[in-house]
Amino acid sequence: MSRRPRARRALGLALAGALLATGAAACGSADGDAPRLTVEGAYMPEPPTTDTAGGFLTVRNDGGADDSLTSVSSDVAGEVQIHTTAGGRMRQVSSLPVPAGGALELSRGGDHLMFMELDRRPAEGETVPVELRFEKSGPIRVEVPVEATNHVP
Repeated sequence: MSRRPRARRALGLALAGALLATGAAACGSADGDAPRLTVEGAYMPEPPTTDTAGGFLTVRNDGGADDSLTSVSSDVAGEVQIHTTAGGRMRQVSSLPVPAGGALELSRGGDHLMFMELDRRPAEGETVPVELRFEKSGPIRVEVPVEATNHVP
């Protein structure tokens, strides 16, 4: 009779260990499947007027799941729009994809940010606070340096 309780206890401990290991593996795979975003190369050319300004940067996704840039805001603009350029035509879009294992590149002549209704004209040497919001990931705040009007990295 003394063997049965030990066998049950051993079986229960083995089962609990297996469940814990399965749960840990599931958590690890969920994290591996999440987007992991970073921002680099951000800049704003000094705008020639006080009406609008462009913004450029790269959002890298080293994670295992796609994400999307869904909105942008800044203290210097009443509105920041997300634009795409195709066939030489620029148009506002509600989001842009950030592919898993890839990047979203916002650059001159391509997809970019448009700062509308500027409160003031940002000057070369300043930084502009920008908040990027995504479909899945938390927001990312970036201090975007203002470069010369003709700056091309």
